[in-house]
Amino acid sequence: MAESGAHLVGNVLPKAPYRQWVLSFPWPLRMLFAAQPQWLSRVLGVVIRALSTALLKRAGVRHCNGARTGMVTFIQRFGSKLNLNVHLHVLALDGAYSFKHGKVCFPRAEALRPETLNTLLTPIIPRVTRTLVRAGVRVAEAGQPYLDLEMDSPYEQLAGAAIRSVIAAGPRAGRATMRLHDPLLAVEPSGATAKPLTGAGDGFSLNCAVACEAHERAKLERVCRYRARGPIAQERLSIEGDGWVVLELKRAFSDGTTHVLFEPQDFIARWAALVPRPKAHWVRDHGLFAPNARERADIVARPKVASQVSANDECVSHVGRTPLSSMARLKRVFAIDMKQCPHCGGELQVIAVMTEPGVISRILEHTALQGLVQPRAPPLALTN
Repeated sequence: MAESGAHLVGNVLPKAPYRQWVLSFPWPLRMLFAAQPQWLSRVLGVVIRALSTALLKRAGVRHCNGARTGMVTFIQRFGSKLNLNVHLHVLALDGAYSFKHGKVCFPRAEALRPETLNTLLTPIIPRVTRTLVRAGVRVAEAGQPYLDLEMDSPYEQLAGAAIRSVIAAGPRAGRATMRLHDPLLAVEPSGATAKPLTGAGDGFSLNCAVACEAHERAKLERVCRYRARGPIAQERLSIEGDGWVVLELKRAFSDGTTHVLFEPQDFIARWAALVPRPKAHWVRDHGLFAPNARERADIVARPKVASQVSANDECVSHVGRTPLSSMARLKRVFAIDMKQCPHCGGELQVIAVMTEPGVISRILEHTALQGLVQPRAPPLALTN
């Protein structure tokens, strides 16, 4: 997560304004994209072409005149309540680059208006539907289109339960996942506020409320890290005394839901449904950011060569071919500089790195810092 954000900001994304576009799909398409991600690739092409055309138009330039834009797509498979929700996070330039007479200029896209989203979402929905109908995987019936596919494998059954947030395994299979509600946090439908810069229709939803200016590089990296994150934060998971797994939501739902409860077997089934299918890329570059784009070298920051990076420079963001060290990751994400003495502020020197658990435990015991929770024994074998 941290390395993905550092790599994109340091080595891929030029200094320019950006906007994030989030597109979610109806439940049947979520099921299709989760089980067969090759169809998501075709739909993604439709979405990227529609967004690129809209951006060029708002910037007042044309593709035929050499104008180009760039995007990075993060494909996420999870929702906030650990449900299976395949959706797209597209980080796009808020404008376009124009290449004329050997000069590069960046016309900024005009300000977004609420009606612009509906104008953009309206053609995307029929194009996506038409693409899947022509491929023979969706039947366009009047009023209720449906998928013409047989999905009876164990994975597809788990995926279907994870999409609908129902229990997939155990004696309570088929029932809704248990939740904890706080009535004081519930919001009446009449009092709910609409999300800014959001359009919806036919089960599709498009949001573009998050934007970063050219000088907000730290904010841009936080956005990239958030989009490249895993499904859940471990500190929000706990186990009750009776064995139930409790997930605390980051923020309460409009109905007052604050926690989601899973039986152990259903929790494993839910995680199995969230595992991505093999041979599918979940971060993709488009346009000017694509690896083989002809104009990429003119706008993308070039990574520093190894000879230009000192051995003590642990937080250089442009070292694209080597992963960040643990010290560099702490400094970049949490602003914790392990090379600075907490007492005098002087520079510390790394003399050794301890990775063996036994050595670490003996050192902590010797310095009276052994306050860690002892690891529990492995679970006993289940008996019938």
